[in-house]
Amino acid sequence: MSITKHALKGLAWLAYPLVILVGLQLMAPRYVALLLAAILVAQRPWQMGRLVAGMSWLEKSVGVFLLGFALLVASIDSESLLRFYPAAVNAVMLLLFGLSLRRPPSMVERLARLKEPELPPEGVAYTRKVTQIWCLFFVANGGVATWTALGASQKFWAFYNGFLAYVFMGLLFAGEWVFRRFVVRKPP
Repeated sequence: MSITKHALKGLAWLAYPLVILVGLQLMAPRYVALLLAAILVAQRPWQMGRLVAGMSWLEKSVGVFLLGFALLVASIDSESLLRFYPAAVNAVMLLLFGLSLRRPPSMVERLARLKEPELPPEGVAYTRKVTQIWCLFFVANGGVATWTALGASQKFWAFYNGFLAYVFMGLLFAGEWVFRRFVVRKPP
């Protein structure tokens, strides 16, 4: 996949709370949900029957679940249910990362092996701990996303889910990178 396609895919994931907020100002929740479904179909590997080698049935199921969630919202035309979309994303990410701890390799180990296929045992242990930290992040972030869906204003919901959650995610990425780079050093 080209860098442009990766960038567009990333922007689509980052923009979905803003798509929901702006969309709700212009159209019914049903059409916003259909737009989310279209974005999912456009960026998922299972589109048009293609399956990506190495993806587990669970990873494929995540995309199907999120697509089903969007179609459910579209069928009942519910803004309240639409606001739970970020919480659903966190729940499925927690499921993916959590189950990878029970059935190794962990999710972060899989990603690390893309760059370093011969990961040493210390690297496997480290990536397992990082996967556990991401699980805690998804629990906390999903909890706040649920709280914003239940009782926050539409603007605060969009601010948290479309901005703050990504700031916290970026801080976790950056913090782990700094820790790995300067604290967990490879032996000479």
